[in-house]
Amino acid sequence: MPRGDSTASPTTRRLASPQSVESAQPKNFLQACLLLFLCESPAHGYALIERLEDIGAHSDRGVVYRTLRVLEREGLVESSWESSDAGPSRRSYALTPAGHEVLAAWAAMLTESARMLDEYLDRYKQVSKTSLH
Repeated sequence: MPRGDSTASPTTRRLASPQSVESAQPKNFLQACLLLFLCESPAHGYALIERLEDIGAHSDRGVVYRTLRVLEREGLVESSWESSDAGPSRRSYALTPAGHEVLAAWAAMLTESARMLDEYLDRYKQVSKTSLH
């Protein structure tokens, strides 16, 4: 379908342009990142947002805080309030034993995804040498 065709389905339009893949990440990758960061060390939300930015996984602050609350409701993280001499108290998050289990499952799934992506990129390199100019 042509790009400006109003009869194109949302899926067709989304997949029709190179720009549609610019922010592609695995589904729920934010959860995986937050679990990993909390395995590294307990942290408050702002520090977690900074770590996301450090790896290029930009996310809306509200989405990060809502995701942390979901992870807490599911028993994967726990939170506590920490007082601060420099400002207001802030909520700090830590990984629970159940969170460690889910983190391990994420690592296994992402390892397999990385294997598939490597295979895809190897094949793409081969065809791009011969057919894309």
